[in-house]
Amino acid sequence: MLNKLRRVGPPLLMLAPSLILLGVFVYGLIAANFTTSLTDNHTAAQATGQQPAVLVWFTNYVDLLASEDFQHSLMNLVLYTVVFLVGTMVMGFLWAWMLEKPMKGEGLFRSVYLFPMAVSFVASGVVWRWLLNSNQDEQASGLNRLFQIVGLDALQNNWWNNVTFGIIAIAIPAIWQLSGYVMALFLAGFRGIPEELREAARMDGASEWKLYRHVLFPQLSPVALSALIIIGHMSLKAFDLIMSISKPANYQTKVPAVDMFVFKSSFDYANAAAVGSILLIIVAIVIVPYLVRTNREEKR
Repeated sequence: MLNKLRRVGPPLLMLAPSLILLGVFVYGLIAANFTTSLTDNHTAAQATGQQPAVLVWFTNYVDLLASEDFQHSLMNLVLYTVVFLVGTMVMGFLWAWMLEKPMKGEGLFRSVYLFPMAVSFVASGVVWRWLLNSNQDEQASGLNRLFQIVGLDALQNNWWNNVTFGIIAIAIPAIWQLSGYVMALFLAGFRGIPEELREAARMDGASEWKLYRHVLFPQLSPVALSALIIIGHMSLKAFDLIMSISKPANYQTKVPAVDMFVFKSSFDYANAAAVGSILLIIVAIVIVPYLVRTNREEKR
């Protein structure tokens, strides 16, 4: 027992500060948030402790999920996530495929594609707010003005002010900003495939298309899964880009993270905490299976 303690003791002492910080500032705050979501803490008086909050259990969750307003936010989140995922995965993969073979000026192309990722969502949101301006005809600006100049007036629209598809318009700048990141992931995957596999397939008479389809593309499955998880959880937490483009928060483009901000601003801490817990559950549903799968593969 003493020998085992001597073996385990030093590593635990080294990890103790990180474990304590993780326990307090991650799991401790998650527990505090969940506890708040189970109360009737909806007013400034309750938020400041002047009036005690009462435990109402899951009433806030039931009311939120039954609300058409919150259902609209969830639907917007689904639309945004689907368009964002499809756009970034397709664009990133195509760019990586084009750059997969060494070519002249490759470094320049990589830099151009990756540059948007270096820009903050707030800064790009300010620019895209102008580009996606809803003014049309004589007052047109941004993309609508460009369509007017090239004679494609039919493509002019309200963009993020569109009642039905406003959130899809906001997915456009998100795709522009993160496609380069997905490209970098796929490009690393392409470059990590041994050259021997390519040569063996060519010696067996495989054409270039069959080489990619049956040899190279299957090797990229882990990269694609990682990209999906990373981009997917980023889209579920979308807030700063949406607020930068459509601030003040519009009904057309609001998502649960925006609802959480609005609740918090009005001292409705219980509903804000409930929205945060719902988002945490959604992210966990996406990420936990991936972590379990990765853990099992590492143990093989």
